[in-house]
Amino acid sequence: MKYFIYARKSTEEDDRQILSIEAQLCELREFATKEKLEIVASFHEAKTAKEPGRTVFGEMLALIEQGKADGILSWNPDRLARNSVDGGRIIHMIDRGLIKSLKFPTFWCEPTPQGLFMLNIAFGQSKYFVDNLRQNVKRGLRQKIRNGVWPGKAPVGYLNNPRTRGIDIDPTKAPQIREFFAQYATGNHTLNSLANWCKENKLLSSRGINIPIGRVYATLQNIFYLGLMKYNGEIFEGNHEPMISKKLFDQVQAVLKQKGKPRKDKKHYFDFLGMIKCTCGASITAEQKVKKSGKKYIYYRCTKKKGVCHESFVRDIGLLDQIKEHLQKVSLSSQDLEQVLKELDNEYAKDSQYNMGSVQNLKTELDQSKQQLEKLLDVLLAGMLSTEEYTAKKEKILTQKLTLQERIKDFEQKGKSWLEPAQEFVKMLNQAAKMIKTENKKEMATFLKNNGSNHILQNRRLVFSWQPPYNLVAESLKKFDIFGIVDYCTEHSNFLVGDLRRWFEYLLVLGG
Repeated sequence: MKYFIYARKSTEEDDRQILSIEAQLCELREFATKEKLEIVASFHEAKTAKEPGRTVFGEMLALIEQGKADGILSWNPDRLARNSVDGGRIIHMIDRGLIKSLKFPTFWCEPTPQGLFMLNIAFGQSKYFVDNLRQNVKRGLRQKIRNGVWPGKAPVGYLNNPRTRGIDIDPTKAPQIREFFAQYATGNHTLNSLANWCKENKLLSSRGINIPIGRVYATLQNIFYLGLMKYNGEIFEGNHEPMISKKLFDQVQAVLKQKGKPRKDKKHYFDFLGMIKCTCGASITAEQKVKKSGKKYIYYRCTKKKGVCHESFVRDIGLLDQIKEHLQKVSLSSQDLEQVLKELDNEYAKDSQYNMGSVQNLKTELDQSKQQLEKLLDVLLAGMLSTEEYTAKKEKILTQKLTLQERIKDFEQKGKSWLEPAQEFVKMLNQAAKMIKTENKKEMATFLKNNGSNHILQNRRLVFSWQPPYNLVAESLKKFDIFGIVDYCTEHSNFLVGDLRRWFEYLLVLGG
């Protein structure tokens, strides 16, 4: 009687159970010599047997059906099957006489009713072991999630800590991931160009390969970077350190919603296309014309898709001049920028005390959100809420809780939280001044899209509204001396986060 040797280990990873197959083959050959069994071939693979579909196992059974061997020698029945399909296939082949003998050093099996009964029990025990292990693993994963620990592989930018079993920030990739989110929040990238940005900046996936477009999209939507975890459709709080702020994450989601899928490259790229509407409500399109002399020029006109329209076209040069006029109204020179930033720092040094009452109110709201979560769980356990309703309400409360925690952190770490947004704002005004000099059309278009609204082309003139607080700068008629800031700060030194309007109204008219 001829036998095939079959050896298997459960994992495909080379660094786990590395001696398992070698040890099995050694023991099986010794057993075959001792029992004087004729071995015609050996088969081995690193594949779990909890699901059917093992390639090497299927090839071996096919050869037995062709009459190449009469029996199988393996270490234990669980090496052959841990699922009912493979186990039933072996027993059926025994019933048909294709498999005449099964040999195991650790198990007795004969092709008799009693032997097949015992083999059925052995296969059943193997399947029970897998099913029970699966339940135990799932229970352990759920408990890790409840404890705030992510049970799987950490996303790019984080590292799995084998010692603490927690998630740590990757000091090398974390700055790249923050810049990754910041780049997309500008609105200047498609998913395709952001994937190219990752390649250029050598930001690789956790597997060490280039990040594909699909993974770029998933990363931009991953709430793990906020300190939250989504598991089986439910949101949980994580113990890992957040990598980006909720404000930046929300900006990214807004850009994703606006842009949707990456667009195909166009034959011609027009800097101000997609920004302006016609007075009739139709979109403004752009065309490139070539004169007989070979000189090229671009003009913008109405698409006339809403019907008859009498609005005329405007040349790109004329449109650029108008945009520069608008930017001039909200620009701040580099010299004035330095003086304003210096005065802001001086005022911040004088007014280091912040409103403790506001922090206490935020902490009270935070406690209330925690109580809401507890009550929500009680309502679920009482059967008054469906799982879907509970998941949706829980996600809303956790998001609100995260916002409150960020606002409290902002107060406690920065004191007067108007300083940083004020600094960033005056720097943006200085950026407008620089764009006028460099005539960077792409940056101009992005600046107008992000900080203006209702861009209309009317009588060859670009008309739109500046969004707050840029409108305060553009519309101000009265100008103040830079050093008058000191007096104003003295009078308004108890501002909160939401009271920046009056501060900007005085401070930012410098660019008018």
